[in-house]
Amino acid sequence: MTTAPVVDTPAVSTGTPVVPRRKGVLSHWRLYAAISPFYLLFLCFGLIPVGFSLYLSFHRWDGLGEMEWAGLAQFRYLLTDGGFWSSIGNTLIIWGLATFPMIFLAMVTAVMLNSAVRLKNVYRFAYFLPNVTSVVAVAIVFGSVFSTNFGLMNALLQAVGLDQVAWLNTPWGIKVAVATLMTWQWTGYNAIIFLAGLQTIPSDLYEAARIDGAGPVQTFFRVTLPLLRPTLLFVLVVSTVTGLQSFAEPQVLLQTTANESAFSGGPGHAGRTMVLYFFQQTFDNNDFGYGAAVAWGIFLVVVLFSIINWRLVQRRGED
Repeated sequence: MTTAPVVDTPAVSTGTPVVPRRKGVLSHWRLYAAISPFYLLFLCFGLIPVGFSLYLSFHRWDGLGEMEWAGLAQFRYLLTDGGFWSSIGNTLIIWGLATFPMIFLAMVTAVMLNSAVRLKNVYRFAYFLPNVTSVVAVAIVFGSVFSTNFGLMNALLQAVGLDQVAWLNTPWGIKVAVATLMTWQWTGYNAIIFLAGLQTIPSDLYEAARIDGAGPVQTFFRVTLPLLRPTLLFVLVVSTVTGLQSFAEPQVLLQTTANESAFSGGPGHAGRTMVLYFFQQTFDNNDFGYGAAVAWGIFLVVVLFSIINWRLVQRRGED
């Protein structure tokens, strides 16, 4: 009896592609668990407080009793509140006096650091140190510098034959003092950012510009500045966000008397910024509902000016 040979027959293809089985979300639970602490902390200390502040802005609440529904009344009052608008004006003036000189000094410092040959790391540490120094300690020192009777600034003015200036008792003196403190604090930080941007520019471009006969000034405006525009945009937006939220600098620098609020902003409220006004309404007046409305007004102002600065820089880049 003979047996038929076994012939391997190929599998018949049905024409339907084999789709790999997708793994469920639970199969990656270890990865989600590894990154969950950040999102849990952000939820507890970020999203929930923001949502509660929005809810609170539609109510009247003194922090202890029951909340009373107010609807849009507090936002309508915010639009006509002279104190809030004056705080916006003070903040914008201080921001302008601090930001533009700070950006100029930071860029000049970055160019010098980029061309330094020796002790680069020492210079970088020295310029970055003011940013990590306690704002309270720095404000106390600057309060002595701008003191009317014994301040260093008035001593320098007298040395060149000029009269003393009551820096912390006049509206413009207060704004200049606060802006000078903020400029000193943030110049080194932004210089390091500009330095990082400068080091990404290829050296071949500078060599080509030098061969074409371009001087240092032409090289800066035709090569360095256009390629540094993204970094400049970042610095300008960050400076806008931080500058429009200034709080500790005027609050500590403008030390008040026993009869004045800790958030008054000095004589004539000349140094009362938007955040100081928010703290005054919330903690001095115990009006947490209106304070939440002020906080959302500050948010809209910061976003608006950030967008304006971003658009201005982008438009110049396109031109």
